[in-house]
Amino acid sequence: MSSNAISERAQVLLKTLVERHIRDGQPVGSRTLMEEAGLPVSAATVRNVMSDLEDRGYLISPHTSAGRVPTAAGYRLFVDSLLQTQPIDADAIATLRTELNPDRSATELVQTAGSLLSTITAQAGVVTVPRQAPKPLRQVEFLPLSDNRVLAILVVNEREVQNRIIHTQRVYSDSELRQAAELLNQRFAGQPLDRVREGVVQEMAEARSRIDDYMQAVMDLASQALDEEEPGEDYLLAGQTQLLGSASPDELDKLRGLFEAFERKRDLLHLLERCSRADGIQIFIGEEAGYEVFGDYSVITAPYGGGSTPVGVLGVIGPTRMAYERVIPIVDITARMLGSALAK
Repeated sequence: MSSNAISERAQVLLKTLVERHIRDGQPVGSRTLMEEAGLPVSAATVRNVMSDLEDRGYLISPHTSAGRVPTAAGYRLFVDSLLQTQPIDADAIATLRTELNPDRSATELVQTAGSLLSTITAQAGVVTVPRQAPKPLRQVEFLPLSDNRVLAILVVNEREVQNRIIHTQRVYSDSELRQAAELLNQRFAGQPLDRVREGVVQEMAEARSRIDDYMQAVMDLASQALDEEEPGEDYLLAGQTQLLGSASPDELDKLRGLFEAFERKRDLLHLLERCSRADGIQIFIGEEAGYEVFGDYSVITAPYGGGSTPVGVLGVIGPTRMAYERVIPIVDITARMLGSALAK
């Protein structure tokens, strides 16, 4: 949204009003605005400009006050054209550098990044769990155990070994298990695990149609060995209490709806997926996110990764009247530092 749509005087007054409202959360009256903006104009002129901004949809007058507050469109114009970001505090940089230590595991780094975002910005921090790169199957082996159990040994990538115990309906001999492993290795070695699973499902369907007991037994073993583990967290959320602490009594009902959306995950996951397909910082103000529950909140995200291809998204969620000039640079630098730590 371009600031060219309004006069320079209107830009100064809108910028001042938004900054004042972000600071104290109250509607801003014309006299207060005139004093704070420092423009050589009368209170009547300020009222006229505010009225024009309201007609254009940038401001709204709460029924309980003579002052005005920004709308989502007002915040959007402010963020796109009037915002001046602030240098990041040196202590915050030092904390990020210390905590996002490359010696930590990927899981620890992701958890730490979410907590740091929440603590530094005083908003809720969110980080999607890094997408796993496809794992090629190098080799599979089956070893007989007692009580109709078989140990499946999967060798994936160059060094990862996964052991899984399979409960079978009958006892398999050493020879049967060796032949089953040889068949699977011939057909699927070198292929990504997800593609191997698809191939096994297809082979099982064909085996049923041919009533091939041997092939059915082999694919049944493979299916159980390749059965996916329980899915982990899609994203990690930290600092919901930060939102509670800054909410007014009137905002608690809306915040309850936001927390319910966090529990359902679906809406936030869809939004984060959209962000993962975009470049750079993404800012959603109010219902720009596409969901009514975010109507009074803003979401600021940035992709992170160890190379040219992002592996996830991180960001903050907070009231529309958050300190954008401070939060945006923090989200950006946290994403860069997390990606650098993961790369090392």
